Amino acid sequence: MNSSCLEENILMEKKMYLYNDLFFYNIKKNSWVKSEVPNPPPPRCSHQAVVVPQGGGQLWVFGGEFASPNGEQFYHYKDLWVLHLATHTWENIKAPGGPSGRSGHRMVLSKKQLLVFGGFHESTRDFIYYNDIYSFSLDTFSWSRLAPSGSAPCPRSACQMTATPDGAGVIIYGGYSKVRVKKDVEKGTIHSDMFLLKRDGKDGQEKWSWSRLNPAGNKPPPRSGFSLAVGPAGRAVLFGGVCDEEEEETLEGDFYNDLFLFDTVKNRWFPGLLRGTKTEKKKRRRGRKTGADGEEEERNKEEEAGPQGPTEVIKEVITEDGTVMTIKEVIPGPQEEEEEEEEDEEEEDDGSASAPAVEPCPRSSAMATVRQGKLFLFGGMFEVGDRQFTLSDFYCLDLHKMDQWEVLVELDPKTQEWLEESESEEEEESEEDSEDEEGDEEEEHPAVQEGETLTDYQTRTELYWIELARSNMGPDAKERKVAKVALAMAQVFYEDR
Repeated sequence: MNSSCLEENILMEKKMYLYNDLFFYNIKKNSWVKSEVPNPPPPRCSHQAVVVPQGGGQLWVFGGEFASPNGEQFYHYKDLWVLHLATHTWENIKAPGGPSGRSGHRMVLSKKQLLVFGGFHESTRDFIYYNDIYSFSLDTFSWSRLAPSGSAPCPRSACQMTATPDGAGVIIYGGYSKVRVKKDVEKGTIHSDMFLLKRDGKDGQEKWSWSRLNPAGNKPPPRSGFSLAVGPAGRAVLFGGVCDEEEEETLEGDFYNDLFLFDTVKNRWFPGLLRGTKTEKKKRRRGRKTGADGEEEERNKEEEAGPQGPTEVIKEVITEDGTVMTIKEVIPGPQEEEEEEEEDEEEEDDGSASAPAVEPCPRSSAMATVRQGKLFLFGGMFEVGDRQFTLSDFYCLDLHKMDQWEVLVELDPKTQEWLEESESEEEEESEEDSEDEEGDEEEEHPAVQEGETLTDYQTRTELYWIELARSNMGPDAKERKVAKVALAMAQVFYEDR
């Protein structure tokens, strides 16, 4: 399975379910509420949804894909729906001239227009990726295909599109695409380039243009399936994602749970480092020791800019079936390692135990949004070997403080299911027996001791979870990936205690 194509490929799993239900999260009450609105759009995935203030609040939904549980039926949508939040009613908008049926596209609100970019369409015979751009007017309820000047991004899906704070355009970052280089040979690429689509002129007489951006700072290593939301002061917040590494007959995804911020005004990337209560105290102590405001200000600038000097290594791997994958690996520069060592020394000098770090486990395809200056992060997925695990936990991070993650809803493993490929009824029965055995083994996981923090529990039971992760991932899995999965498994069990 290709993790970098999470939004591109429907996985032929033992079970596959698509939904069209609707949930609202109440921030004040910290609770999910299922809303039973009649006549909703058909079940789908990889669609786009945008909330706009018009008409007392509306939720617009376009496109996506459908697949039956056995994977025999497959369909790309090109329909447009609006949920009127004031009346809680769905409406199918039948406007001609819109984009073709697609999945993995992106849609954002820019002034009084919905802009749709990219995506892909796949059939049993062939596939196509798009780089076209359409505009839907919220005033006239009509589609128009834009013809911007300049060089557009190459065709792609699963990118991120962010409206600029001044409403003059949108920024396109990253994405995934593949091309057929010859019969039965495909080449996949994770993109890490960035473009600006800018609007000039008065309403109704706009002229659009593409231009390529070369942001400064420390940009994220190449990945797909990351989450992105616009935070305060025009800063886009990127979380997590996955980058595939393919070796001979195996394909493993390296999942992330890091944060990066992109300043749309300064055109600059920098890592989203969490301060934590102890870190803030250390900064104040360092300021008093130096007695120089200039040095403190310079240090803050260096922290914002992040470590410099990473090196990208690009290689192509041809699999046994002829698939060509472009793999990009980022090797950190020496400055990054020195800063990490310096931070470790400061923690040791502090002499007091810091609070246990709570953070989402590595994942891709999580949903992210910013409300009242806080980043809300829901769900996503990660893989262990050939197994895919769907998450339902919910986190919050105050983007003004950037101190620590808050757990709103803990993960409940009892509601999750492992999904893995099965080729025969006999194999399915064998898997069911294996699942029964795993259920028995679950009771034998190391128990959480009274008052034990997550960090202490992970440290004490590290060898057990590494062995369990190794048994799922196989003997050829890389040590750092096994360790990362082991930490995630320990966290899931700890939070379910």
